[in-house]
Amino acid sequence: MSNKLESGESVQNAESGDVSAPHRGDSLVGWGVAATTASKVSTAGPRLSVREIQDVVSALRTAADEAVDHVQRITQLEAAAGLRNSPVLVLDRATWSKATIESFKSMLTPTLRRLWDAKGHTMSPASTAVSAAVSGTELGVITGFLSANVLGQFDPFAGRHGRLLLVAPNIVTIERELMVEPSDFRLWVCLHEQTHRVQFAAAPWLQGHLQENITQLTAGMLDSQDALADRLKNAAKVATEAFKGRKSGGDSDELPSQSTLMSAIQTPEERAILSHVTAVMSLLEGHANVVMDAIDASIVPSVKTIRRRFDDRGRNRSSLENFVRRLLGLDAKMRQYRDGQIFVEYAVKELGMSGFNVVWEGPENLPTEHELHHPQEWVERMRSGQGGPGNQAGQGDLAGQGGAGPAETVDADAGAHAPQTDATSGN
Repeated sequence: MSNKLESGESVQNAESGDVSAPHRGDSLVGWGVAATTASKVSTAGPRLSVREIQDVVSALRTAADEAVDHVQRITQLEAAAGLRNSPVLVLDRATWSKATIESFKSMLTPTLRRLWDAKGHTMSPASTAVSAAVSGTELGVITGFLSANVLGQFDPFAGRHGRLLLVAPNIVTIERELMVEPSDFRLWVCLHEQTHRVQFAAAPWLQGHLQENITQLTAGMLDSQDALADRLKNAAKVATEAFKGRKSGGDSDELPSQSTLMSAIQTPEERAILSHVTAVMSLLEGHANVVMDAIDASIVPSVKTIRRRFDDRGRNRSSLENFVRRLLGLDAKMRQYRDGQIFVEYAVKELGMSGFNVVWEGPENLPTEHELHHPQEWVERMRSGQGGPGNQAGQGDLAGQGGAGPAETVDADAGAHAPQTDATSGN
């Protein structure tokens, strides 16, 4: 087992799924530009000696391995028993950016190839090249920024079993900043990400289900780009009306949310798919938060200190950090994930953990976005044995499972359950 940080080459050579022949649609996004830009934007992180790097890598691999059995006991998912079938990569910031860009490429390739097959004959080489460079630069800047904030991420779109990514410089930076026990903090981070790994192992259909919905959503938006001007006019109208209401003393004290503006430029079909994907991602993060709240001192001795200091850190972000997070929609996603946690807590309380786990049996058991905010309706649907709506674009038993009760990536600035970014998270 290597004690070195994974290089960009090793990430590229890691299990990455089926590789098909090159296609002209692959040129619609400047993936190489994105990787180069991200590497320039990414900062190096703390200075570590070769020996320190080796120790950190070894400790993180050990923590990732140890976390598996704890997650299995808490979730009661048999798929987690001895689950060690996906790569664990310990990365620096630039290499995490490269891995994340590869994941985006994997997700978007079906859409881009479909777009080229349908409209490639109308695209001029010059405009395509410029557009690809611009989109690649934008993706690189965003990924480079996130590379300094992500602690860990499970990438379900890499290979048959996904891969676990741990960003060593960020983990070391935060554990030093918080002045917490390094071994405890590293295990705490790995517990969250291994929970996502277990979710996808328990629901082997989930990766394909998400990929299909993402492809439908992005393809639909691109295929109907001819109507984009009208949609943007509608979005501008929504924003203007909201601003007028605010100026005239209306109820709203904020400008329209990112989700409101997105809805204004989407078709009903696209909104339905996005609603479904949002519900699924909220479920995954909410479930992970519940698992993290079930972690007690028997698993992570200093867990209370870690939670308290991590929460305090999230509340003390600079104004610039807060601005960038709002710009990227990270805070809105955090609110969605808290909704997911409330849903899981209620479901576990009513059905027990084993009863809740039917959610992993098939897409028909997934909650709709409406059910996510009205968990009693999902519980009743499961009790009646009526799966189905979730597939359209007792008492809780966490006690004694290692905790006091229910609780695209771990983001270094989120709350104590797990700082999420999204990419993909991920996680």
